[in-house]
Amino acid sequence: MEKLREMSTTKLLRLADRLQKDPETYSMATGSAKKVRIAVLGSYSIQHFVKVLKLYMDRTGLIAEVYEGEYGGINMDVLDESSPLYSFGADFVLILSRYNDFSLESEDDLNNAKSWYESLWGHLGRIPGATVICSNIATPLERTFGSLSASSTDSPLYLYRKLNLFLTETHPSNVRILDMDYLSGFFGKEYWFDERNYYLTKQGASLDFLGPIADEVTKMILPVLGKVHKCLVLDLDNTLWGGVVGDDGPDGIDIDPHDPLGEAYRAFQSYVLSLKKRGVILAVNSKNDEAIAKEPFEKNSDMILKLSDIACFVANWQDKASNMAFIAKSLNIGIDSLVFFDDNPAERDIVRKFCPEALVVEVPEEPEEYIRALDCSGAFDWAEITEEDRARSDSYAQNAKREELAASFVDYREYLKALEMKGTAAPVGEKELQRFAQLTNKSNQFNLRTRRYTEGELRGMLLESRYRLIYVSLSDRFTQYGIISCIILKQGSAAEGFSEEDCFIDNWCMSCRVLKRSVELFAFREVVKEAREMGCKRLIGEYIRTKKNGMVEGLYPKLGFTALESEDRVLYAYDLSKEIEGEIWIGNEH
Repeated sequence: MEKLREMSTTKLLRLADRLQKDPETYSMATGSAKKVRIAVLGSYSIQHFVKVLKLYMDRTGLIAEVYEGEYGGINMDVLDESSPLYSFGADFVLILSRYNDFSLESEDDLNNAKSWYESLWGHLGRIPGATVICSNIATPLERTFGSLSASSTDSPLYLYRKLNLFLTETHPSNVRILDMDYLSGFFGKEYWFDERNYYLTKQGASLDFLGPIADEVTKMILPVLGKVHKCLVLDLDNTLWGGVVGDDGPDGIDIDPHDPLGEAYRAFQSYVLSLKKRGVILAVNSKNDEAIAKEPFEKNSDMILKLSDIACFVANWQDKASNMAFIAKSLNIGIDSLVFFDDNPAERDIVRKFCPEALVVEVPEEPEEYIRALDCSGAFDWAEITEEDRARSDSYAQNAKREELAASFVDYREYLKALEMKGTAAPVGEKELQRFAQLTNKSNQFNLRTRRYTEGELRGMLLESRYRLIYVSLSDRFTQYGIISCIILKQGSAAEGFSEEDCFIDNWCMSCRVLKRSVELFAFREVVKEAREMGCKRLIGEYIRTKKNGMVEGLYPKLGFTALESEDRVLYAYDLSKEIEGEIWIGNEH
C-alpha cells in the first residue's frame, strides 16, 4: 500500500489497466482471496476511480467485484428498487456526491438536501448486510459572501458545513461517512478542484487525487471485514523522547516543554495518549535495561505517558522481532494486530522481514513529523469506536494487578473467587448490536466457525424467529470489560440437514482477555437455556479450523458434546436433557 501511495496518477491508472486486462499476471490477491462486492454510485464520472479502487483492494489481498453506476445515476439506481443494484448483492455501497449537486442558498434548500440523503439511506437499508459509505461534501472554494462567509449563518459555506454536520450526527448505524471535506483540506482545495476537467469529463476532483480517495475508501472497508490493528508498539530512545536514557539519564533526555525538540516529543506522546483513550493498546519494545528504560516514566515529571498507560513493557537486548512475538503472546492477540513505530530504519526492516503480519510505520527523521506519519498511516482506522473499545486499553494495563493477585494464591479456584467476577448473558438488543457486530468480525482465536456478519445482517437475524443472538458481558474487581462473547443460534431445517428439534450454533466467539475464567461455561448455560426455550432437544456445534483458532478445537468435547459422523464437516451434538457440568466462578450481574 505504501508503494501505491507514492505513485503518480498516471502510474496508478497504467497499473490498474494491466490488472484489469491480465489479472493472472498483475494481481497480488491469491485465487482463494476473499471477494468483496462493492457498488460505486456517483453524481460525477467514476470510471477512473473504480479502476484505482480495484487496484487498492487487490493490494490488500481482496478481489473487488464492482457494480459501476451510470454517470449521475444515483437516484436511478437507489430510488428504483427494481434496478440491478438490488440484485447485485453488494457488501458495500459507495455514494460519491459533489457540492454542486445542491444549490444551498436557504434553509429550505438545506432541508431538501437532508431529505435526499435520508431517502437514500432508507432505500439502501433494504440491501441485506450492506454497509453504505457516503461521502460528505468537499466545501467549495468560491465564497459568494466573500470574507463574511464564516460570519454569516445564511451563507452557502455555512449551509454546506451544516449539511456535513447533519451527515455526521444523523447517519444510521449501517452508514459510514467518507470525509471528502477533510481530504480536500488536507491536500488543498486549490488543487483538489479542477474545474476544467469537471466541465470537460465530469471528474469530481482532480485526477491527482484518485489514489488518496481510493486509499481512504479502502481504509474504511477493511475494518468492516475484520482487518484491524489493536496495539501500538513503541520504541523509546529518540522515539518517545530525544536522546538515549542509558547515556543521558532520566532527567537528561529531551522532553522539555520549553525546548522546540522536547515539545515535539511531548506532542507525539500526547497524540499516543489520545489513541490509548480511544482504545488502542500501548506496548514498549526497546533495546535497553528494563530498570533504566522505566526511569523516565518514573522520575521525569515532563513525561506525558505514564507506566500505567503501557499494557506490555519489554526492554531487553534481544532482537525486536522476537520481542514483537512476545508482546503478541503476552497480550493474547495476533501479531497482525500490532503496529510498530521505531525511529531506527534497521529495526523497522528487521520487523518487516520477520514479522510480516505486523504493520510497520515508516517513521520520518524529524520528530515534529511523527504525529502526521502515524495518523496518515491509517493504522488504527476502525469500523466504529464503542465503549468497550475505550475501556480496552485500561483493562490490559490492569492485567499486572490481576497477575499480582494470582501470584498471591496457590489455589487457582480461590484466585477466580477473589476476582469477584460478575456477568450478564442475555439476548441481543439494539443497544448491544454495534459491539456484537464488531466483536464477531474481530475475534479470531476463540472463534468456532469464524463467520463474519455485518451489522445489517445481524439486525435482520433479530427479526427472524429461528435465530437467537446472545451476548455475554463481564466485570471483575479491576475492570469493566463490557461485551466479551457473542453467540448466534439458529433453529435447524431440513434444507440444512437438521431437524427443527436441532439448534445449530452458527457462530461463537469470545475475547481472549477473559480466557480460563469459566466464561465459556457461563455462556454455555445461556445457550442451553435459549435452545430449550426454542423447543429444541439437541444442540449442534461445528468447528471450522483456521490458522488462528486451534485453541478451541477441543471446546465442544470439553463441554460434553459427542462427535457426529460427517465426511466433510467437524460436527458435535449435545443432548439438551443433560445437566451442565463444571464450576462457574461468575455471579450474575443482575
